[in-house]
Amino acid sequence: MVNRSKTIFTGGSGLLGSEFRKVFPDIKYPSSKEFNVTNYNQMKKYVQSNGCDLIIHAAAFTSPPLIDKDPLKAIEVNIIGTSNVVKLCMEFDARLIYISTDYVFKGDKGNYEETDPVYPVNKYAWSKLGGECAARMYNKSLIIRTTFGPNMFPYERAFVDQWTSREGVSVVAGKISKLIDADITGIIHVGGKRKTIFEYAKSLDNTRDIAKLSINDVSFDVPVDTSLNCDKYNELING
Repeated sequence: MVNRSKTIFTGGSGLLGSEFRKVFPDIKYPSSKEFNVTNYNQMKKYVQSNGCDLIIHAAAFTSPPLIDKDPLKAIEVNIIGTSNVVKLCMEFDARLIYISTDYVFKGDKGNYEETDPVYPVNKYAWSKLGGECAARMYNKSLIIRTTFGPNMFPYERAFVDQWTSREGVSVVAGKISKLIDADITGIIHVGGKRKTIFEYAKSLDNTRDIAKLSINDVSFDVPVDTSLNCDKYNELING
């Protein structure tokens, strides 16, 4: 059983972190001002003061269109920042759970297994894969590839030609929470059944009139099908 008081969650003010607070209120959720992943010495002092057995690293710069405009920030936060977290875990012999993304896959076939080749299609995904590379250098790390959104779909339109395993954040947080005490390493996929973004949006609220949208209608690269094969997770958790 993980010592909750010695568990640190980065990105605690984000979507996933806000849900985790409901499940694990006793975990430490330091703000970026007191635990900035780009400031190694600051993080080290925090751990020296509070102790650390596990870091759940969810802090990231996540907007693909904004990353296209400011790739340097993605390098600093998603690649260098994650490398700093890995180094910290190595120094203090702490476990690491790194929250990655389904976008590390090319998106041309779907039903991706953990062992399938990766090939990101945008700079956001490349930066998250950079974080994965750092995490893979540490034997006590678990990379969770997942995809989630708000519990209410936040947009007026949704893609009808993009396939995903996305779930509402409360569902994904619940699934990830079951991995906290599981002594596993490597990579695992967490998500729901394959569906279009439009179907996902309607599953969250079928009373709203959500318009249909094509991936050809947007200015940034969108993978067609990044649905995840979650058999490994289901076998581990459900037997």
